[in-house]
Amino acid sequence: MNLIFNKILKPDFSSALPLIQKLMNNQFTDELLLDRFSEMFDQNYECWGVYLEDELIGVFGLWFMTRHYVGRSCEPDHVYIDDVYRSKGIGKKVFSWIYEYAKRRGCEASELNSYVANYPSHKFYLNEGYEIWAHHFVKKL
Repeated sequence: MNLIFNKILKPDFSSALPLIQKLMNNQFTDELLLDRFSEMFDQNYECWGVYLEDELIGVFGLWFMTRHYVGRSCEPDHVYIDDVYRSKGIGKKVFSWIYEYAKRRGCEASELNSYVANYPSHKFYLNEGYEIWAHHFVKKL
């Protein structure tokens, strides 16, 4: 399976919106997500599409930052592969690509968040060599 990874730029983000909505179970309006992502593009964030031939079958974001505890870091975010294409080794290929890209960008580590009840992703990330170091807390203001 020959996958192509293309950066999705801010003006073209609407092409990724249907997959983001699937990931988010359509809990936010398109307008709200477009506003939020528009702001994210100005904050060390990149959006990438996973293409099989000309079809967008997945999407993920990457945040780049320096953390006091791991150094320069890349954080994969909202990683989503369309249901039809799951369990075909695509996730492993996506993360392999992410690691190589992050290394080229000077990153020393990759870290991510995963929803507490998303057990399949936990298994995947542990198999990828991620370790659970902390809990992520959120307080709405």
